[in-house]
Amino acid sequence: MNPHELLFNHIKRFTTLSPDQEQLLVSKLKYRKVNRKDFLLKEYEVCSCYYFVTKGCLRFYRNTENGFEQVLQFAIPGWWLSDFQSFETQKPSEYFIQAVQNTEMLILHQSDYQELFSEVPELNTYFRLMMQKAYTASLKKMELILCESAEERYLQFINSFPDFVQIVPQYMLASFLGFTPQFMSMLRAKKEL
Repeated sequence: MNPHELLFNHIKRFTTLSPDQEQLLVSKLKYRKVNRKDFLLKEYEVCSCYYFVTKGCLRFYRNTENGFEQVLQFAIPGWWLSDFQSFETQKPSEYFIQAVQNTEMLILHQSDYQELFSEVPELNTYFRLMMQKAYTASLKKMELILCESAEERYLQFINSFPDFVQIVPQYMLASFLGFTPQFMSMLRAKKEL
């Protein structure tokens, strides 16, 4: 499946675009490949793009005061990722976006995003629904961290996203779930018994 087909299949789950609207969207998207560990955004840079992953995996994280990386979000094929606050305000980001593995994506730049919203109202609906889904997922993650034990978080995550465990390095998954890599190793060893 080509990258644009993956995006259009995703969009069709929420709204319908005419062939002319699809063509306009294609004209605004840029295709890009990045290597594992390449950065798309670094702290203090302004985020000017939305990234739609078509192959591979990206992570969204920040460095904490005690020197640890806190992973806040991942993006796998069919998912969008951006620093939405920096993107909307055009102020410097506090975060990094980095490729977890060799990754392919479609990129929508901020200036094209605004133009598309004006010309294709259906995309406004689509992105609003994506933001609602992202907000709901963030609330669910907060609920898990605040209300579930680390072991319950881990088990729920691997049952919900079994492929993720194969893609994402253990230390990144531990950071995302809110515990240390050592604790993750202990949980994995316990599960294998």
